[in-house]
Amino acid sequence: MNGSTGNKNQTHGQEKPVLLTSSMFDHQKLDVYHLELEFIAWVTDLLEEVSEQAIGKTVEARDQLDRASLSTLLNTAEGNGKRQRQGRAKFFDDARGSATECAGCLDALVAKRAINEARISEGKKMLVRIVSMLCGLVERFDAQGQLKDGASAADLDVPVQSISYGAKNSRTRTRTRTRRKC
Repeated sequence: MNGSTGNKNQTHGQEKPVLLTSSMFDHQKLDVYHLELEFIAWVTDLLEEVSEQAIGKTVEARDQLDRASLSTLLNTAEGNGKRQRQGRAKFFDDARGSATECAGCLDALVAKRAINEARISEGKKMLVRIVSMLCGLVERFDAQGQLKDGASAADLDVPVQSISYGAKNSRTRTRTRTRRKC
């Protein structure tokens, strides 16, 4: 062990890793970075659980979830180390994309019936917070608006059809949500 990890503290009845170092990098001062670490710890437990239950049919989704969760963390760390604002914004935007990819992987595990929706709700809540924080960082460092996708005001309200992962004949409903800025 390298001395900076290995200690644990209690959160929500579970142990979670804590980073203890005498010197901190700038990325370690970001709240989003710590939330991403918490998500990785949550995902690790989930992946162990799923791998014991459904080995063959979820390999790709599990591997992608593992990679995307790590990518979120690493892009945040690398982005916060960039000196130029536009470079920082790009890495934070990439981290945001990886976080939304994690949400898609969780949905895929539910669709493949490896886990149920209730099991992923805590992870989805963390991802919503992570994406929101990363959107704020993108907005802060993308001063020229170069990373904007050019969405118009008419694009903000988009009908979204909810998906039922259960029986094939279950009904779906349509609801309206507001798309995020970034």
